[in-house]
Amino acid sequence: MVLSACTSTQPVASTSSPTPTASSTSSADASSTAPAVSEVSPAAGALSGGTTITIAGSGLSKVDAVTVGGVPATDVTVVDDKTVTAVTPAAANFQPADAALEVSAAGEPVSLPGDTAYRFESVTPLDKQMQYALSYWKDYNLAEWGNLNPVGGDCANFVSQTLIQRGWTQTGDWHNFNQAADWTPAWGYVPAMDQFFQATPALGLTRLSLDQRDQVKVGDVAMFDWNQNNIPDHVMIVSQVTTEGDKTIIKAVGHNKDFDYRDLDETITVEHPGGNAWFWSVPA
Repeated sequence: MVLSACTSTQPVASTSSPTPTASSTSSADASSTAPAVSEVSPAAGALSGGTTITIAGSGLSKVDAVTVGGVPATDVTVVDDKTVTAVTPAAANFQPADAALEVSAAGEPVSLPGDTAYRFESVTPLDKQMQYALSYWKDYNLAEWGNLNPVGGDCANFVSQTLIQRGWTQTGDWHNFNQAADWTPAWGYVPAMDQFFQATPALGLTRLSLDQRDQVKVGDVAMFDWNQNNIPDHVMIVSQVTTEGDKTIIKAVGHNKDFDYRDLDETITVEHPGGNAWFWSVPA
């Protein structure tokens, strides 16, 4: 099979120094307390990010940033002087690793215990999908799934492999057995895969147009139509979603062209001028 490729009176001067009240002394002590972190929990979370961590300590009222593995955490919230929460980013290339945790207050580093680190672990189905995708985008898993490039392209074969890692199971209509000795069009041929997704409500997929890109998530399937004839020519898995102002930036991972973070807009404007794309949103 071949693929299409966030008083009105004046005060009287005093001649003696005022005696500090208990409240003013307490306030001064609090403001002069050097920020310090004593604990971070949980100490581990998902490769795909989104884990809310609680940072405990003292003098934390001025915390303004948290990074995990050098990447800014989101939704950094000062609960009180002793507690801050933040949401972790994704792990680098979705791989398990210990990541340095850094906290700053008023732009200055906050003291952390010497052994403080955050561990990214493969926890969710999405974690497993993306860990696989970023492990095999270049080094093919030939021993298990073979290679369909000789018969037109391996992009759909690769996307199907990542969905298996996500928790999907092979069926009579969607499978690849014996290193691609026996495979169905819905597994390895892009137009047939798109039709299979549309015709199988049990999969729980939602089709999103390019205009709905703000709803796209990491792990979703991206279909590409190079010549706008409504027949997909290529398929990849969304590997990164970021925003720049009002624009949603989408990048994808896949085979032929083998890529880990391929920019969607560049793909359909520079590489394939006039191209189109749509997405199949995969339920969590």
